[in-house]
Amino acid sequence: MKLIFTEYSIILIFLVISFILSVAIFSLSYFLIPQKADQEKVSAYECGFNPFDDARATFDVRFYLVAILFLIFDLEISFLFPWSLVLGNIPLFGFWSMIIFLFILTIGFIYEWYKGALEWE
Repeated sequence: MKLIFTEYSIILIFLVISFILSVAIFSLSYFLIPQKADQEKVSAYECGFNPFDDARATFDVRFYLVAILFLIFDLEISFLFPWSLVLGNIPLFGFWSMIIFLFILTIGFIYEWYKGALEWE
């Protein structure tokens, strides 16, 4: 039991110090800075004009399909780059497992294409 405490005591001390430090910094920033809200602080800042529609409005499904398409290509690149670096050193199982992975991603891309996510009117 004593051995476990000595191994993890540094992590516990780090967590306690970081918690105390974060509470102290938050408290100082809250009490030292004036909290007055003026007209400039509460104005619209993202695009320069007040919103004209409800923020909880539903989006077109094509936005979600484009997000899925981005994830497909992002996953493909993040796995293909390291795989291509070690392609000469991996066994045949590593090669075919990546081919199966790429096949599954291609099916997702074909689904996106079939749903019309790549066509904007």
